[in-house]
Formats: sequence, C-alpha cells, structure tokens
Amino acid sequence: MTHRSSMFRMLAGGAAIFVMSGAQPALADLKLCNKTTSTIGVALGYKDNKGWASEGWWNIPAGQCKTLLQGDLIARYYYIYAIDYDKGGTWGGPAKMCIQDRIFTIRGRTNCEPRGYKTGGFYEVDTGEKLDFTIMLREDSAQHNKKARP
Repeated sequence: MTHRSSMFRMLAGGAAIFVMSGAQPALADLKLCNKTTSTIGVALGYKDNKGWASEGWWNIPAGQCKTLLQGDLIARYYYIYAIDYDKGGTWGGPAKMCIQDRIFTIRGRTNCEPRGYKTGGFYEVDTGEKLDFTIMLREDSAQHNKKARP
C-alpha cells in the first residue's frame, strides 16, 4: 500500500475503513446558544493560568450560537453576563467582574471603577470539567431579570 494523506485499508470481512493520516483531532470549545427571540450581547468571565479575565461583547442573534473560547476548556467554572438588546434586561448573578460598554478584554476582577471600568454581576456556569461545553441562554432563565438595564 502506498502512503497518501488519506487511504483505505481492507479488513478481514472485506469492509473498508477510511483512515486519514495527518488529521488533527477536533478541538473542544465553550459555546453559547441564544435560545431567545432577541439579539443578545454576551460577556464571559474566567480564570486561566494568568489569573482572572473578562471579555465581551459577542453579539448573538436569536436562535444562533457563537464560540466564546476555542480549544479544550481548562477550568470547571465560567461566568456569563448577558444583555437583551431587544426587550431589555440582563442575565447575571453575584460574581462581580469588570465590564465596559465597548469590546473589551480586562485582566483582574477587582477595583473595576478605579481602573475606569464598570462592575457587572455574572452568573456561574459549571461545566462539570468537560473539555467541550455549550451554554443555552433562554428567556425564562432564572438569571434573567427584565427590570434591570445596564
């Protein structure tokens, strides 16, 4: 058999298996799916080997999903703060992290205002230490507060 980037190998029963050499395994990701009828803005908080960070904004239309982090997840807990652009309200919780109105990546989660940022209340997502995880954001989520505006 000659070497190729992909080849067929015959098994004892005459069945064939497709073998692709040089192929890389699929990477796991952290994704968020917007299961609402509104466009939402999403901010993500996490702790990595450099410490705490928050990032935003991913604008996700109704019914669509976006990848927030690419690659195998390195933490069990991630934190989400989201804004309903169409109907108002937010999804949040007690974990305080820094945010701002425009696109951001902020290192550290304390002293937000003295550093020129706002403080947002994020809710915790437990991935169960999975390498790949998808968060489903719904209008009826317990974290959704229609009265709050950022």
